[in-house]
Amino acid sequence: MDPALAITLKALFVVTFAIFAVVGGHPLVSWLFKRVDASNPAEKGSTQSATIAEAGQLLRGGMWIGMLERLAIYACLLSGFAEGLAIVLAVKSLARYPELRSTTSGAAERFIIGTFTSVLFAAGCAGLCIWLIGTW
Repeated sequence: MDPALAITLKALFVVTFAIFAVVGGHPLVSWLFKRVDASNPAEKGSTQSATIAEAGQLLRGGMWIGMLERLAIYACLLSGFAEGLAIVLAVKSLARYPELRSTTSGAAERFIIGTFTSVLFAAGCAGLCIWLIGTW
């Protein structure tokens, strides 16, 4: 295979998987929030604990933060800088700490579920991309 074509195809794979990692994670996280709320019907009537979906009102900007988080994780893993995951998660956690500390709603659960799902999805996309690129 022509080296220029190989580099072009690899770059195309990297960009395609990056877009999928960033955009594709949101529907997955939203679906998981709905599943968690559906599996805990007792919490819906409680005054102390709101549903995971309702906690999204407190954690504004979560969709955009999640997209940036997935992009950063994907880029860190693809570049071989796995330590970057710790940096991304630390920055996100420290930035959200005051909001999570001051509430008794489901915001902390939403934060943890959303973060874990985003991290796993972005890591899976990065791993699949690295594997596919390494096959040729």
